[in-house]
Amino acid sequence: MRANASTAQDLGLPAIYLHTLAELLSTLGVDQQALLLKVGLDPQRLASPELRVSQAQASEFVTRAIMESGEPGLGILMAREMKLPLHGALGTAVMSSRTLSDSLQLVTRFLALRAPHLRIERQRVGPDAHFRVTCGVDLGPLQGFILDTVLFGFAFMGPQLTGTAITGARIRRRCAEPHYFQRFRQTLPVPVEFGADEDAMVIPESSLELSVRFTDDQLAAASRAQCEDALRRLTADAGFACRVRRVIETSHPFPPKLARVAGTLFVSERTLKRRLQEEEASFQNLVDEVRLERARELLTSTRLNLSQIADALGYADAANFTRAFKRWTGVSPSQYRVEAQDAAATPVRSPALA
Repeated sequence: MRANASTAQDLGLPAIYLHTLAELLSTLGVDQQALLLKVGLDPQRLASPELRVSQAQASEFVTRAIMESGEPGLGILMAREMKLPLHGALGTAVMSSRTLSDSLQLVTRFLALRAPHLRIERQRVGPDAHFRVTCGVDLGPLQGFILDTVLFGFAFMGPQLTGTAITGARIRRRCAEPHYFQRFRQTLPVPVEFGADEDAMVIPESSLELSVRFTDDQLAAASRAQCEDALRRLTADAGFACRVRRVIETSHPFPPKLARVAGTLFVSERTLKRRLQEEEASFQNLVDEVRLERARELLTSTRLNLSQIADALGYADAANFTRAFKRWTGVSPSQYRVEAQDAAATPVRSPALA
């Protein structure tokens, strides 16, 4: 029996994917910014390649996106937008591999970085390799969308990597053919079989040795090492405090109230506090950690004045922000900005000139 999405470990989804979906929605005539705000997500934060969005918020956003766009095939449209660089270090490792087989091996190993709870199993059936995709938990409305995005994303990935269509490749889906699918059939690079006994991408074994046109052994090794490190950190950051922090990081308005975060995570306020205490954390400390990170970013990468930064961080005025920042760092925001600018402007001397 599969776990329920609300009780399963929530490793979040990359925020950049929701940013991409939001941009897609704008081309369909949907007010994507208003939709993000409805589910409590900050549109400006989603463009960050490092942040992840809680599964609950991602599911709500996707559900509303399908309803407001009136497009049940949104996952297929999303698959077209999923260019390999969007996938971070994994995308780079896949693009710089030697063969299509090497690329798919990387996707199989590191899929959890991009789509938690999905697993890929490779099985040989006659002359073909079946890359079967399964989900360990019931993701509710998010599940069909993610399966469409992943499987059809595979179909678009092959030509991206090899520069040619993969002859004999096909997609197999367990579900019956949706009523809307006929609109997409002629635009897909591979045929699709519905009513199958698996959800899988099928590729002839002979095609797996096709060369990848962006091969770079050094870059592939470095990117794979980044993926290994990211996978270790993702697993280590699977505690409840990390789930709370993800909601805080992408919330609008900022900072979020404890009650709203508890509701997003399907727990009571009392339970949220208790579970954080069990991990020696507190809601206010997590808010302050995120505030400090954002403050440093705004001070070093923007020209916003202190009043504007204070407002962005949820302070009543610049004086309150300045006191808090000095308490955290020992210096004022203005001094921190000047020191950061000086450090950036100072040229790095080579050892030979030292």
